Amino acid sequence: MSIDKKVTVAHLSDLHFTGKKDLRQIARLDRMLEEIVRRGYDHLVLTGDLIDTAAPDHWLIVKDALLRHGLFELGRTTVVPGNHDLINLEEEMRFYNALNPIESDRERRMRERLQRFCTIFRPLITGNGDADAGLPFVKVLRFGDVSIAFVAVNSVLPWSGSDNPLGARGYVSRETLRALLDKPVVQAIADCFVIGLCHHAYRVYGTDALVDQAFDWTMEFKNREDFLRVMKLLKAKMVMHGHFHRFQVYRSDDVTFINGGSFRYSPDRYGEVTISGDGSWSHRFVLLGS
Repeated sequence: MSIDKKVTVAHLSDLHFTGKKDLRQIARLDRMLEEIVRRGYDHLVLTGDLIDTAAPDHWLIVKDALLRHGLFELGRTTVVPGNHDLINLEEEMRFYNALNPIESDRERRMRERLQRFCTIFRPLITGNGDADAGLPFVKVLRFGDVSIAFVAVNSVLPWSGSDNPLGARGYVSRETLRALLDKPVVQAIADCFVIGLCHHAYRVYGTDALVDQAFDWTMEFKNREDFLRVMKLLKAKMVMHGHFHRFQVYRSDDVTFINGGSFRYSPDRYGEVTISGDGSWSHRFVLLGS
């Protein structure tokens, strides 16, 4: 393997588009994508909350922008959904939904939105023309002698008046975690540089202040330790996420977590990961024009 080969990955999160009239933000995204193309990044990762209101048509804003810049291809971009993509909080809190004790109805609504998400972004999820697109998925990309595996999961917990009242808590299903440890998956990524992708933050505030603890609960990744265990078993070097609108890098055990911040509120900043052929890597946050 050539140690001179380097692969660069750009990372954006939490775009929170509010609709097609969000013209200023669309222009900002065009400027960002133009810069990413100009700098020659090998891949782009978007870690959820592409839109703000769970209106599926708004995903087309992002799709169309990626198309304009030649990035709507399997090898150029990977995307996962966030809670704002899959949960319409206003709808869930309406009287007839909020008082409905049947949890399966809420799960069904989220599954339907997830399926629409996967349909719109299908070319970024699978290269098999006959296969259905869905999450979780594993995408193995080869850049010369460097192979990268993106292990992507849906970390959105369905809305619940008692357990997820703001629709912002996270959870990766047991079925997903089991599937990621299936022998064919482990074998497929064995020689790859593995990057986990989800929306929810492993760590939020984590302080002793009561107000921070209350906020942490509303944003909590409920089974984060189970998710971390699977990432370690898959020998993931890092997990890219968003959700908590801070640009930050932190570690838990042997896994580095990279929070992509919020493009909505910081449209001039993005993350950059550089991976070398010998398996070493580095990360930095970049300002446009710097």
